Amino acid sequence: CALPIFSRLSQRAFSTGEAIKTSGSIFQSDPENALSLIKKKGFIVDMDGVIYHGNRLLPGAIEFVSWLQKENKEFLFLTNSSERSPRELKEKLQRLGITVDASRFYTSALATASFLESQTPNGSAYVIGEPGLMVALYNAGFAMNETSPDYVVVGETRNYNFEKMATASNLVQQGARLIGTSCDVADRIGDYLVPSSGALIAPIELVTGVKAYFVGKPNPLMMRKAMQYLGCNREETVIIGDRMDTDIIAGVQSEIDTCLVLSGVTTAVDLKKYPFRPKMVAAGLFEVADGIKKAQSSSAVV
Repeated sequence: CALPIFSRLSQRAFSTGEAIKTSGSIFQSDPENALSLIKKKGFIVDMDGVIYHGNRLLPGAIEFVSWLQKENKEFLFLTNSSERSPRELKEKLQRLGITVDASRFYTSALATASFLESQTPNGSAYVIGEPGLMVALYNAGFAMNETSPDYVVVGETRNYNFEKMATASNLVQQGARLIGTSCDVADRIGDYLVPSSGALIAPIELVTGVKAYFVGKPNPLMMRKAMQYLGCNREETVIIGDRMDTDIIAGVQSEIDTCLVLSGVTTAVDLKKYPFRPKMVAAGLFEVADGIKKAQSSSAVV
């Protein structure tokens, strides 16, 4: 069956302004996509690949977030990144021209810390990751332990090396439980993909024969936290993301509407690989924002 989409994008991910010139909105022939978004009360929005690439704001992000704020929508930025704290994410968006409160961010680091606190209060962990993950674990009452931790926790990091991999492998073989902040194998930085937590934890799994437990999307634990924050039911909520294997499957499994943007990891070609489908597909947030604007203008005229 035909997939309802915002645009007929070329067979590659949207990464430059070129896609803006080549894509045409399908809202003019099928306004139901935009109207369904307008009616939603709660929005779960991924960040990297949706709002920005690295330190580059993506087209339409400012307009879309401004619309959420103007319409008093409930929204939460839900990211599988464990690198930064909510405060740091707030400051990053502010530098890029978007002002939101730190409470609007929920990361895989926070989800991981919350899960581990519920499992082993005042536990300990050997952590491979960035400060955002370590701070979240500290705030949850966890101590850092390199000799006999309860858990080995792996998030994305730029400081991965053989020594850390070997230490983590040894600790898991000694009985530490293996936790990943997310199963994402790669993240997009600019026009390139780089290893993420799923790739960094894979060697430890191979060496030890132990499969990691991943807390981030599409784990229902993280989605439930997002739904609790929004205070909206499934029918009132939509998730917008750039990955079929985390964002969209998380929405499908949570029975909420999904909108895939082709401005990040998943490309138009990738769609055929999956047995599930997003309800809507857009080239990027610029197309979502433009479609909503047109739909609201048409409604006002009528």
